Parts: sequence; structure tokens; C-alpha cells
Amino acid sequence: MQKPTDDIITPRLILRLMNKEMISNFLENDLEGATLLLEAKITVEMFAHSGSWQYGSKQFEDSDYLPWSARAIILADENKMIGLVRFHSKPNPEYLKEYATNAVELGYRIIKDYRKSGYATEAAIAVINWANINFGVENFIASVSPENKDSLKLVSSLGFKKISEVMDDIDGLEYVFLTNINDHL
Repeated sequence: MQKPTDDIITPRLILRLMNKEMISNFLENDLEGATLLLEAKITVEMFAHSGSWQYGSKQFEDSDYLPWSARAIILADENKMIGLVRFHSKPNPEYLKEYATNAVELGYRIIKDYRKSGYATEAAIAVINWANINFGVENFIASVSPENKDSLKLVSSLGFKKISEVMDDIDGLEYVFLTNINDHL
């Protein structure tokens, strides 16, 4: 039987859970250490966006966070990390309750050379299904900059509907989207 911490396998991708030690390697710009732990090639571009790695590291203050941590998006036929997909918290955090109960917020990033190939969509569908099958999560939130046209298309294609707008301290204006797995996926 598969455990929630096992790799999630899709037709083209391996979604490998990133533990605290691995995320620490990204924060320390330790390419060699991160590569050894991940057991996949990693490009220097993945070390950008240190705020994302800091946020992920902080979430480990909750001992139950591990299954919800970032997952490296590994292109299986190249054994290369091309992005990451993650949940921002465990299910039903206080900050999402104004939008939905039994919800998690989804985030993703694909490195530039691999964008527009459907990898983010494939990874998002896989982790949404994983969260539903393993933990019964039905509601999914995505916050997207109105300038990020590709991400807006992605969430729309997955049945997300705009429900709000927020001003993020770091990212600026973001549209908040919600989908229920029973309605769309």
C-alpha cells in the first residue's frame, strides 16, 4: 500500500516529497547536497525564489506538515527537477476558512525552459487527487497574480473559479480561486 509520503507518479513526472533537510540545502544554495538527497539533477534556476524555500522551511515547525511539503517535479525521462508543486499548509488552516472548509492552497512553479508543456497542469492534477484520496480534501484554493496569464489559464482549465482578491505583502495583488474536486476533476 502506498504511503502519503511516497513519490507520486504521473505519465511523465515523478513528484518527490522534499523534507526539511532537502529544503535547507536549497536555502543554503547547496546544489551537491540537494542533488544527493533528491536523487535527481537540479538546475541552478531552482535555487532562485529563496522566499519560497524559507516559507516551506518555516512550515516544518508543525510536526504534521511533512506530507503537505513541497514536491520536486522531476521529469522522469531526464531525471531532472523542472519545478515544484506544494500545498501552503495542512488542510483547513484558519486563513482559508473564509473561502471554504476542508481546503488547502496549492502552489507550483516550473523553470523557464520547461514551461508551456503541460507539466504544471499534470503535477497539479496529481497532487489534488493525492490530497483527496489520502486525506479526503475536497476544496482547493489557488492564489494567482493577475499578470500571470499562464497560471490564470491553468487554474481555469482545472475548474477553479475566482472568489476574491487579496493584497499579498510579498507578491502584491492576487486573485483567489476555488475549486471542489467533486465538481471538476
